[in-house]
Amino acid sequence: MKVVVIQGPNLNMLGMREQNIYGPMKLDDIHAQMKGFAEQSGVEVEFFQSNLEGEIVDRLQECLGEADGIIINPAAYTHTSIAIRDAIAAIQIPTVEVHLSNIHQREEFRHTSLTAPVCAGQIVGFGPFGYHLAMVSVIQIMNEVKALREAQQGQQAQEALQAN
Repeated sequence: MKVVVIQGPNLNMLGMREQNIYGPMKLDDIHAQMKGFAEQSGVEVEFFQSNLEGEIVDRLQECLGEADGIIINPAAYTHTSIAIRDAIAAIQIPTVEVHLSNIHQREEFRHTSLTAPVCAGQIVGFGPFGYHLAMVSVIQIMNEVKALREAQQGQQAQEALQAN
């Protein structure tokens, strides 16, 4: 199973920008922790960060046939990007949205997520640990999807045997 982690604008500046909101941890450190947990769980993980909306849309579309789950922090695009929202909806890959800060406790314009309604869930306000929670969540969802597919295939095989 493979998870693609997509990071939006300015997240490459973690550890340097607004540490009172986002903390001192750098994005590479968050990714290293995620990679370690993914490896322990037998899951392949790939990381992507862009400050450009179109590149994020392109990467989401490239996940078709490649990824079993997605973790996304659209950052500021959370509140503005219909294009990213539509890309998540179109690919129909289990996606978990994560934010370091609690967007619902911040400025009013951050309270609305355009992307959350097309995601399996949203994790906010736990700092870097939110990415761990997102990884646990997406692995659980992928395992449930896999089990459902296997059960459906078993039922179809049983029905085929009974038809003969």
